[in-house]
Amino acid sequence: MNYWLVINSGKSDAAYNMALDEALLEAMPRLQQPVLRFYGWTEPAATFGYFQKFTEVERTTLLRPLIRRPTGGGIVPHAADWTYSAVFPAGHEWHSLKAEASYRRIHDWLRAAFADLNIETELAPDCKKTLPGQCFVGHEKSDLLWQDQKIAGAAQRRNQLGLLIQGSVQPPVKVTWTDWENAMRQVARLRFQTKWREFVPDETLRAETAALARQKYSQVAYNQKR
Repeated sequence: MNYWLVINSGKSDAAYNMALDEALLEAMPRLQQPVLRFYGWTEPAATFGYFQKFTEVERTTLLRPLIRRPTGGGIVPHAADWTYSAVFPAGHEWHSLKAEASYRRIHDWLRAAFADLNIETELAPDCKKTLPGQCFVGHEKSDLLWQDQKIAGAAQRRNQLGLLIQGSVQPPVKVTWTDWENAMRQVARLRFQTKWREFVPDETLRAETAALARQKYSQVAYNQKR
């Protein structure tokens, strides 16, 4: 059976949100099933790509805190966006895709979900950047567009443990988070023959998340490491 795990972990602070995504990636050898996570934010924040320079990031956005993601990409503002992560174990079909292919696939999934909600979107055919390092200024190839405006972007990390995709959606019209989440699940059922299982993190995963949040993502030394 093609079982995937799904969780809506609710709203948390930025350090915890990044920690749980990394902990899920580290847990892939143990879980051996894809995980789709939906989550929100208890306060406005900005996350930025693992390889970005902190001094450039802090000059670019007034949002605080600034938290370095475990994935690449640019600056993502988290105030009114909807965020999700998709995590796949090593050996899974998604893990074997090249970065460009998995980026396109995740956004085509989003496009189909919005289509189910009668919202017409499209994948960007090319790159159109106006300011470097800012995820929602201009767009990259295969970003999700609504009326030529970027409404969804993502960042990835692929290693020997698996694949982590972190995505952000700026909802274009009045649509509820619940309807969008349900549409994402339904599209996966039809496209990927996914059978969903509700996921509750066990004590090991909760402990790993707490440790990463405390020892890494809430630490100035990590967020300003370069």
